[in-house]
Amino acid sequence: MEGLFTAENTVLGIGNIILSDEGFGVRVVEYLEKNFTFPENVGLIDGGTLGVELTHFITGTRRLLIIDSIDGGAEAGKIFHLRDEEIKAHFAQKISAHEVGIQEVLTILELTGKKIPHVELIGAQPFSLEAGVELTEPMKNLVPLFAEKAVEILKSWGLEIN
Repeated sequence: MEGLFTAENTVLGIGNIILSDEGFGVRVVEYLEKNFTFPENVGLIDGGTLGVELTHFITGTRRLLIIDSIDGGAEAGKIFHLRDEEIKAHFAQKISAHEVGIQEVLTILELTGKKIPHVELIGAQPFSLEAGVELTEPMKNLVPLFAEKAVEILKSWGLEIN
């Protein structure tokens, strides 16, 4: 059974937009929607903080690109690019609700025989997680860079993005 809105290739932005830089993944997906044209086999999803409910939206996708702010205990602004098993290792150490949620989603899909064959995650260490609906200025500056990186990844999957 396919997911509710599943595309063959999915870009999933996750994060809490009321905690400043925590909403980074969502803001990058919004930027992608405004500035690029995607083929029908690419779905863009604002996953917000949905957690396990995301299963309905990504079941059946073949390639998943997750965009998120990543607390890797690194210097603010550090860029991360993780693939497949590296993602599981990263999420095994996470504490925020949406990060635990995406780990659960990927595990549920694997345990039910619906594992997504290829998963990549790009993100940046946040500058601030304080209450606020705007990204910090340095994180805002990373949005176009990450949108370009997402497009580059999709193109490496053989997709045409304009």
